[in-house]
Order: sequence, then C-alpha cells, then structure tokens
Amino acid sequence: MTNDVAAERRAEQRAWYVYDWANSAFLTTTLTVLLGPYLTVLAKRDACPGQDTDLACHTDLHVLGVPVAPGSLSLYVVTFATLVSALLLPLVGALADRTGRKRSMLAWFAWAGSAAGVSMVFLGGDNWELGVVLQLIATLAFACSIVVYDSLLVDVAGPDERDRVSSRGWAAGYIGGTVLLVINLALVSGHDAVGLSTEGAVRLNLLLAGLWWGLFTIVPYRRLRDRPPVDPVETAAGGGLLSMARASFGQLADTLRHLRGYPQTMAFLIAYLVFNDGIQTIIYASSIYAQEQLGLSSDQLILAILIVQFVAVFGALSFGRIAARAGAYRTVFGSLFVWCGVIGIGYFLPHGQFAPFAFLAALIGLTLGGTQALSRSLYSHLIPRGREAEYFSLYAACERGTSWLGTLAFGLTFQLTHSYRYAIIILIVFFVVGALLLRRVNVRAGITQAGNPVPAVI
Repeated sequence: MTNDVAAERRAEQRAWYVYDWANSAFLTTTLTVLLGPYLTVLAKRDACPGQDTDLACHTDLHVLGVPVAPGSLSLYVVTFATLVSALLLPLVGALADRTGRKRSMLAWFAWAGSAAGVSMVFLGGDNWELGVVLQLIATLAFACSIVVYDSLLVDVAGPDERDRVSSRGWAAGYIGGTVLLVINLALVSGHDAVGLSTEGAVRLNLLLAGLWWGLFTIVPYRRLRDRPPVDPVETAAGGGLLSMARASFGQLADTLRHLRGYPQTMAFLIAYLVFNDGIQTIIYASSIYAQEQLGLSSDQLILAILIVQFVAVFGALSFGRIAARAGAYRTVFGSLFVWCGVIGIGYFLPHGQFAPFAFLAALIGLTLGGTQALSRSLYSHLIPRGREAEYFSLYAACERGTSWLGTLAFGLTFQLTHSYRYAIIILIVFFVVGALLLRRVNVRAGITQAGNPVPAVI
C-alpha cells in the first residue's frame, strides 16, 4: 500500500469514526436516557390525571383498543419499530449494495432521524401520541443508518484492521455521548438558572441531541467516498426506483437462500440475535428501571449514563487490546458472563441510593463497548464480499436500536407483575442462551466458507 493510499484510508477511517460520534450521542441522550422516562411521564399523566407522576400508575392506556401499562409504552414502541424494521432494513441493505451510494443513504437516514429528534422539543402535557410517532421515526431512521454505517467498515478497514477500527469507532461514539451528556446534566441540574422547568430542560436536551446527530453527519457525508457495487446485477432500463426495489428484494431472497451455504455465519447471527437483545434491552430499560423502580432523579440518571459513557471509552479500547492477544471470539464469549453478573447486581440494588447504581453503571460501561465493537468486527469476517450492507441489514435487525425480544419480555413481565425487578432478572436467559449458541460457532471455518482471508488472531 502506497503512502497516499494509506493516508486516504486513514482519513476515511477518521470520517467513519465521526458518524459514531454523531449517532451515539443521540442514542444515549434521546433513546437511552431521556425519551423513555419522559414518554412514561406523559403516558402516566394521561392515564392517571391529577396524580403525581412520581407515583405508580396502575390504570392502563388504550392504544388501538389494546390495554397498555404506561410504564411499558416506550418499550412496546421499540418492539413495534423492530417488527417494522424486519421488513424495511433488508430492503435498505439490498439497495445500498446495489446502488453503491452508501454515503448518501447514510446521511439522508441520519437527517430524517435528526428531524424527528429536533421535533421532540414540542412534546409536553399528556401528548404521548406525538412522542410515540417521533420515537418510531427516529428509531427506524437510526436503524437504517446503522445498516449502511456498519457495512462501510469493510470498505474503510482491511481484515487485520477491523477489530482496532471498530473499537475506535465505538470509543469515538462514547466520547461524543459523554460530551453531550455533560451538557445535558448541566441543563437539567441548573434549569432554574436558565429559566427552565425540569421538563423544559429535558425538551431542550432532546432538541440538542437531534441537532448534534444531524450536524456532525455532514463530516462523513463530505469525506467518505462511494464505491461501485461488487458484482452488480443489472435492472431493467427505465425501471426507476420501483424496478430497483423489486430487484433488491430479489437479491435479498437470493442472499437468504445462500445464507444456508454459510452455516457458521448463520450460527453466529442467531447467537448474536439472542445475546444482543439482552444488551439492547439493558440499554433501553436502564433509565426507566432507575427512575421507576429505584426512584432516582433525572440528573442522577444523566450522571449514571455519563459514567457509562466515560468508562466505556476505556472499555472499548481495552477490549480491542485484549482481542489482539486472545481473539475477538474468546473476548466476546467471556463478556457474556459479565453481563449475567450485571443483571444479578441490578436486581438487588436498593431503592433511592445512587452510589450502588453508579457502580453498576461503571461495570456496564466497561463491558458494553467491547462486546458490541468486537461482535461487529467478528461478523464482518463472516460475510461474503459484495453483500456487506445486505448482510449487515440482517445483523442490524438485532443491533442497537432494533431489539424486540428483550424489550417485549421486559415490558410484558412488568405489565404482569408491576415490578421492574422481575423484568430485569428475566434478561439473564438471553445471555445464557446466547453464550451456549456462540459456543457452537466455528469462526475460522466460517471465515473460510465466506471466502475471506483469516486474520492472524480471531
């Protein structure tokens, strides 16, 4: 590789990192910390008018005739968004592979989600319906952008670079999330000084998160470059978007048929589906659990997630170094047992005490970035060249922002028991089953089956 080519690759990698900086801040501030609890408050205000929103509300909302506990509403929205994603994301992946316009697709999905995030500044009163619509749009746009973003890893990093590049991307995301969370914490804690109510500070933070995502997306849009499709399939002349969509579904059907020819890839994808659902549910439900079950305040929630973000920077980079010696596969496998410990500690946390929850936040941060970054780089070795976005669309169906088995189990358990403690303990099943399934994956054989070079350490 010449010096000019190497410099260009490093420049693209830096631009790729910036999108993690952009979207992770939105994921953390809006989809993890603020929106779920705030939407719960709006729903409780509608279901139990006149009641203090700090108290439990045992009156159900009725959404299209279905009774829904206010405390489960946001979790069910995530579940529904994922079911829609099952139809949408494969089309997005197929289109990205066929058109070779990944850079533009990444940006436009990000800007659509950013617009929904900015519009959350208008939430208030008991208007949970608008919150549901905006959460759906933002979650779907986020998921679509991640399909394209993850597939770009193969373009910007070679086989022996991917663990390092993927880990640095996650670290950049956590740094970005930390910076924005510091601003969030300052606004929520000092809302009186700037003439805002607590809810006003929350809405302002939702606005800032949407702007952050949209503005920083300009960097990868301008600095990444599109590449021609690998083995493109011609579409009928003049067919336009409809013809492209029809051909893309045909390509997806072909990929699903051929996925059976990559049994280790399929085995890894199934294992990842299970254990990542547990991770995603912890990400989405942690703020609701802390507010509703442990009685922590909004500024304490932000401080806890700030701890997660800060520790996760070092966790992602440390896991990358561990993987360089022990291999990504062994590192991910070991992390699943740490997640079981996280859930066990979370179940026994005392009500109203921040320090134990802060310790748990640090443990989550240490494990979170490494598990996700190394899972992404490990999977990138198991997919055939030229179908990265399409295969990552399957991966994204169980990636951050699109979990549904865990959120459904969590929401149903709370609705049946009215206890978030029982809801959180059920998540251990996802990590135990995920570890058992991951144990059956032969990664080296899978890389060979996909026709990819085997890294020095896997």
